[in-house]
Amino acid sequence: MPGTAASVTGATTTATTTTAGGTDTVDGVLARLREIGAGLPPDDGVAVFNRMYLTVTDAVRRGLAGPRADPPGGTPPHPGRPYFTDPVAMAELDVVFAGRYLLAVDAVAAGRPAPACWEPLFELRGHRGVHPLQFALAGMNAHIQHDLPLAVVDTCHRLGCGPERLAEDYRRVNGLLAGVETTVREQLMPGPDLLERAEPLTHLLGAWSVDAARDAAWATVRALWRLRDVPSAAEALAAALDGSVGLLGRALLTPLGPDRPPAGRLPEARNRPAGG
Repeated sequence: MPGTAASVTGATTTATTTTAGGTDTVDGVLARLREIGAGLPPDDGVAVFNRMYLTVTDAVRRGLAGPRADPPGGTPPHPGRPYFTDPVAMAELDVVFAGRYLLAVDAVAAGRPAPACWEPLFELRGHRGVHPLQFALAGMNAHIQHDLPLAVVDTCHRLGCGPERLAEDYRRVNGLLAGVETTVREQLMPGPDLLERAEPLTHLLGAWSVDAARDAAWATVRALWRLRDVPSAAEALAAALDGSVGLLGRALLTPLGPDRPPAGRLPEARNRPAGG
């Protein structure tokens, strides 16, 4: 399965970005995200998550640019200083992190299976009974709870450091993501014409939060880091994480209505490849 076993032990620490279309800079990641979005219908489940991820990545890029940029979350913690305490490490993490999502997109576009954590989103991306907000949070679930801890460990191997170097900036990103999650929920919640879906949707999504997901991801980072010299244990933990996050993603994508294609579209259209 792509990007689970070898990378968490440090054996293939350069594989993620070089495999994901050569995206070795934050600007390169943004270009890939825009390319993916341009090739997908706006109601595609992957497109919904991709738009949100593009917004987050662009906010991180502005935070990396320093005090003259509009940093995520508003005023920097220390006026006149960059938003992030270690921009070099955060830029590296941002690219490695994005690479795992891009690898999943590329795998599905090439007819290969996505990692188990991403499989529900790609499988149900065209289901008309799944609300857009479910797609957005299912993508966040896969990317934060699975991809993020593995990306942090990969980044530490690349930089020759421990997770503590990334800890403070990791926490600073929490505010950025919380703000995006709130905005997404407000924008995508059903309107008055769909009140019959609002209650079950609120109940379903109330079980997931970005804060809890990132706390769990950091706990996984610490566990994987302690296991870095025990490859078999690290690989087993990464594989179990992949599967369990996938199960939660499938629950988040529980259809709230029938799978009816919109007028003028054939049902087969929902089986299009990941890249468009």
